[in-house]
Amino acid sequence: MEFLHSQLANVQRHLAFVAVDPINWRAYVQGFSWAVTLWESYLLLRQYPLYSLTKPPPVLADHFAQDLFEKSQLYGKDKAKFSLISGLYKQVVDSILLEVGIYPWAWGFAGKVLAWAGYGNEYEILQSIVFAFTLFFISSIPSMPLSIYQTFVLEEKHGFNKTTPALFITDMLKSWGLGIVIGAPFLAAFLKIFKWAGDRFVPWLMAFMLTFQISMVIIYPTLIQPLFNKLSPLPAGDLRTRIENLAGKLSFPLKHLYEIDGSKRSSHSNAYFFGLPWSKHIVIFDTLIKESKSEEVEAVLAHELGHWYYLHPTKLLVISQFHLFTILGLFPAFLHAPPVLRSFGFGKDVAAQGPTVVAFLLFQMILTPLESIVGIGLNFISRQFEWQADRFACELQGMLKEQGKLKDGDEGMGDMGERLGKALITLHVKNLSTVWVDWLYSAYHHSHPTLTERLKALEAFQISKGGHKKEL
Repeated sequence: MEFLHSQLANVQRHLAFVAVDPINWRAYVQGFSWAVTLWESYLLLRQYPLYSLTKPPPVLADHFAQDLFEKSQLYGKDKAKFSLISGLYKQVVDSILLEVGIYPWAWGFAGKVLAWAGYGNEYEILQSIVFAFTLFFISSIPSMPLSIYQTFVLEEKHGFNKTTPALFITDMLKSWGLGIVIGAPFLAAFLKIFKWAGDRFVPWLMAFMLTFQISMVIIYPTLIQPLFNKLSPLPAGDLRTRIENLAGKLSFPLKHLYEIDGSKRSSHSNAYFFGLPWSKHIVIFDTLIKESKSEEVEAVLAHELGHWYYLHPTKLLVISQFHLFTILGLFPAFLHAPPVLRSFGFGKDVAAQGPTVVAFLLFQMILTPLESIVGIGLNFISRQFEWQADRFACELQGMLKEQGKLKDGDEGMGDMGERLGKALITLHVKNLSTVWVDWLYSAYHHSHPTLTERLKALEAFQISKGGHKKEL
């Protein structure tokens, strides 16, 4: 532990200039945040011409009816326009809020609220909670029209929206309530660790964050998810039998198999699993069950179980912890840095105190360009995991035979790769997903390979295991 603290202290010595040099951090944040927004706008402009192509990629030519392809192109074009306008709109709003001094104002407002309630400045954690929620509600107001337009105009126009105005408002109020119920205690504990551990907060804060993440694995599906969606046991039948047999052969610790009413809000489809290492739960959207055959849904689950088999969630958790460690390791230099707060418009008294929540918020804003680069790296890793999970589905039968879990007379899984390919095509067709994708746009935005990339890889996997090309 001492070695860790000594290395972190060495980092802080290299960043000592932050606490003394009068750098215009607000101009830096404005400049780089606009640079990121303009970069993302450029990527959208690179992608946009592809929505004018009149034919799907050759590998999909036999699977996209011309009318569906044209609908998917129109949907992609409308989403691109919305993303371009909403991205610039959000950046303009953020820039205005930053320039008018919304952060110093919110901190002062939080102090006045506490004074009205009979609390003094010594209650920094309480003031920090009021400050955080004040900023949250202020930032929510400008973005609300975008959410309304996206749900009731964009998604409605293309036949995906199932959300009613009443449900939209109810969801929003529930989200705000959960933000208060969960967010307030979380922020209080987060700040308490800073007060208790002093400059040696990094390992303790990481332990707290990890504990919180693991706790949410239990809390979210049991207490939070039911507030928004109904989870029902998947009815007995061919699909349930297939999934239970697959889980049994892989020794996947399946505890519950759910169907979720995703169609309550949207026509889009999905499937996922969650849980602790010894107790897993699989959730399948009712839209996926309706739109795909049982054997195709089984192939989608084989892909998902490939993520479990290769410990992808655990690996991503480790990567996220390293990422968090890097952020927290840099933060102490900004925690005790009055020039940083002064550059954002905070008065001398507040800047000298350096409220932790304020310093951390400004620090996160300063990291904006770095986080954009990190996002590209995380997307690259995620795509490698997707390739591996696809290959797992293709090679599943051979692997089970080698392990003695699949006998020659058993129902074969040799066509799992073809089934997965058909399922992916069905999902893309039903969801009107974009099939022409610019490589740079994809590298920046997508955590999954494109459909054409996955189909070509599935074909290569089939050939490499001794099979032959089959029509999907």
